[in-house]
Amino acid sequence: MGKKYFGTDGIRGAVGTYPITPDFVLKLGWAIGRAFARKGGGKILIGKDTRISGYMFESSLEAGLTSAGMDINLLGPMPTPAVAYLTRTFQAQAGIVISASHNGFQDNGIKFFSAEGTKLPDDIELSIEALMDEPLTTVDSGEIGKASRIVDASGRYIEFCKSTVPANMSLKGMSIVLDCANGATYHIAPSVFRELGANVTTIGTEPDGLNINNECGSTNPGKLIEKVLEVNADLGIAFDGDGDRVAMVDHKGELVDGDELLYIIARYKLGKGVKDQGIVGTVMSNLGLEVALQELNIPFRRTKVGDRYVMSELLTRQWQYGGESSGHIICLDSTSTGDGIISALQVLAALKVFDEDLHEARKGMGKFPQTMINVRISSKDGWDDNASIHRAVEDAESELGKNGRVLLRPSGTEPLIRVMVEGRDESQVAKLAGNIAEVVAREMSGKAV
Repeated sequence: MGKKYFGTDGIRGAVGTYPITPDFVLKLGWAIGRAFARKGGGKILIGKDTRISGYMFESSLEAGLTSAGMDINLLGPMPTPAVAYLTRTFQAQAGIVISASHNGFQDNGIKFFSAEGTKLPDDIELSIEALMDEPLTTVDSGEIGKASRIVDASGRYIEFCKSTVPANMSLKGMSIVLDCANGATYHIAPSVFRELGANVTTIGTEPDGLNINNECGSTNPGKLIEKVLEVNADLGIAFDGDGDRVAMVDHKGELVDGDELLYIIARYKLGKGVKDQGIVGTVMSNLGLEVALQELNIPFRRTKVGDRYVMSELLTRQWQYGGESSGHIICLDSTSTGDGIISALQVLAALKVFDEDLHEARKGMGKFPQTMINVRISSKDGWDDNASIHRAVEDAESELGKNGRVLLRPSGTEPLIRVMVEGRDESQVAKLAGNIAEVVAREMSGKAV
């Protein structure tokens, strides 16, 4: 279809999918407004994270949408999953999030939600893309849209988050450290956990537009680990800049990643023999997750990397739970998209039912050692048909047997082949990954980086 302006992953200035500029966002807002005006109008919600460019792009979207005759509601800084929820709650035609997720403040992007809090219908996406090639024309003065701000948006979302756990669940007596990545959860997450009774210590809750994800949050948990140990907390919880990912730290200061959190949720939700339900992971999900779920007789399926693939598989199978090692976890019995706060609450609800601390609960899943080597190449052409590479992979798989696996995956944004080997023996895994990476580098005129 030519240029791709939008999609499930949004527009990413970070990886060069399309340059994000105010005039482009203005035109995009107009195209969105025109597309939905053809569907009968209504209103569109706009939320953003805390990066400084969000103010500029919010204004551009506002101008574009209203010039097409659409009314808009401004949410201010709000987690991405909150925008999905509020789009449904306010019966809006769509929700827009201005965020680059876990990236630094220099990047920004745009993501859309339908009226149901899911991806936009294909016909709307096609209509918007076609309109981007048409000249921008403003509606008559009397038809220009209006903009208003929803002042109680955060309070509504806080109450929704609390409603996803049993009404009698109390966190009284539990000491929790929250790292909000100086991002969109900074004014939401502390209230959720405090109102449920926890003793909350916070870091990463002073956004200045420039410090989002800067040495903090779920992708940089070092400060959270230090604070958990310093205050002798029961556990720590870290979100990314837009609040759709979560990582946790136990009282010993050990990181608990998305695979382990998904295992705890699965054990809690499905461990009692729920029929016709399973878990969806990705090709990067640790083999230990698959083994642990097998022991619970819980089906497990893998998809390509990306939350859109996990979501698609969940919907196809009519399952409820899935996620990625990164901590993007989907609980469709609670909400329509990945949500860091809600995922963390499901883990805490599980700990209450198990009467275990986080360190004990994670022990049911033994993580397999995993080695990843990136091989930079001049071209990806022919790598998957190369006989020498196939032979190296087959040799490694033969040596691992049923105790491991091999995955070669090209990067979607860089000239890289990612070599991953996983198994029970760490030294064996490292050796085999090195062997395969050496063959890939030799055959593709590249080098490991």
